[in-house]
Amino acid sequence: MYVCLCNAVSDKTIRNAVHQRHVRSIRELRNFVPVGSDCGKCIRQAREILNEEISLLLSINNVA
Repeated sequence: MYVCLCNAVSDKTIRNAVHQRHVRSIRELRNFVPVGSDCGKCIRQAREILNEEISLLLSINNVA
């Protein structure tokens, strides 16, 4: 699903950035992915996906 229509950024791109680039904030995400650089309507959804992936990582690390 597209999160940022202005820059064609998908949720998969954001999820990959969390796992591969160890992104932990919107500021860090914007270094790798052009999210929120035009109209900004996607920031809320991007933050939700980012937080969701981070929480998944934390639960995986607690199990391992």
